[in-house]
Amino acid sequence: MSTTTPAAPQGAIARFFDGDVWYSFTQSPMAILAAVIAAVCVFCSVFAPWVAPHNPFDLATLNLSDARLPPAWQAEGSRLYLLGTDDQGRDILSALMYGARISLFVGFASVALSLVVGVGLGLLSGFAGGKIDAFIMRVCDVMLSFPSILVALLIDGVGRAMFPNAHDTLAFGVLIVAISLTGWVQYARTVRGSTLVERNKEYVQAARVIGVSPYRIMVRHVLPNVMGPVLVLATIQVAAAILTEATLSFLGVGVPPTSPSLGTLIRVGNDFLFSGEWWITIFPGAMLVLIALSVNLLGDWLRDALNPRLR
Repeated sequence: MSTTTPAAPQGAIARFFDGDVWYSFTQSPMAILAAVIAAVCVFCSVFAPWVAPHNPFDLATLNLSDARLPPAWQAEGSRLYLLGTDDQGRDILSALMYGARISLFVGFASVALSLVVGVGLGLLSGFAGGKIDAFIMRVCDVMLSFPSILVALLIDGVGRAMFPNAHDTLAFGVLIVAISLTGWVQYARTVRGSTLVERNKEYVQAARVIGVSPYRIMVRHVLPNVMGPVLVLATIQVAAAILTEATLSFLGVGVPPTSPSLGTLIRVGNDFLFSGEWWITIFPGAMLVLIALSVNLLGDWLRDALNPRLR
């Protein structure tokens, strides 16, 4: 009598590479290109202290005689500064890496905070219903009636006025909260809509019958089934948060001047744009566009990949 040995269960990584999402990714050249660009930007920003040719924010290494040097391929350029230098002699290429590091940190942190608050409130609103649902949705309506950039500008300006001598860490915290204050609304409304559908399904009713607590039903059963749209929204919102941070920094109320982001670099270079030093603002602007565009393209691909109607 012959017996067959059951196949060993696949791990999570193996199941991912055998799944539809990975197959969709390999069949989309645009998604692969966007992922490569995003990966390069993230790698250069995270490992900027080791990858960057110079430390642009170390005052001891700056030389004002190297200020406003054009890119290396121009006549007056230097091979030491591939993309040229700014008005203080800082290497533009190194400044891009350090600036993208700050922009990505603020973008990911603000999206993470918005996701936690929005998913929690949306799950509670959709599952509880009644007065709780009505109250949370009215708060969302009020938040949506104000432009997000103005709310972030107001909160960040008030925070800096209340703590003028605060440490840079507190300034980053105020900026992240200012961006997250309106960002959580989209997650709350999305999760609420999905929860209203899931709470009436058979598996939720069965969990209630056997005495599972409402909190456990929400966290262990409903939450995993509503996270698909949230992941797509979070991917797209990363680019929006980075652009919001760049806008605030361009207006002078973003990250501290001692830790300039891409928005701050664009604002500094804008003063020299019409005097011929175009590289001071063009390259930070191009870096910002590349990051936002690659993240948006990945978000579009992920939305299509997770849509069962397009499979």
